Amino acid sequence: MKRIIASTLAATFALGLAACDVDQTKEGDMPEVNVEGGELPEYDVETADVDVGTKETTVTVPDVDVTMPDAEGTPATGDE
Repeated sequence: MKRIIASTLAATFALGLAACDVDQTKEGDMPEVNVEGGELPEYDVETADVDVGTKETTVTVPDVDVTMPDAEGTPATGDE
């Protein structure tokens, strides 16, 4: 029940944001910032060993009988 309520609220919130009309009324300025020194962190990452390959497989597909009704009217392309 909580999931249904949360989903409903999230959907309502998303629709509310999509319905907003935002107009910029004033230009903005970024502040001036001086940054000196510092050092980026270093990381040692060991990723998983993934072996990707292919193999040939035969798939048996069942026979399907489809009968289409006769179409009436003009074609969708407009050609007659």
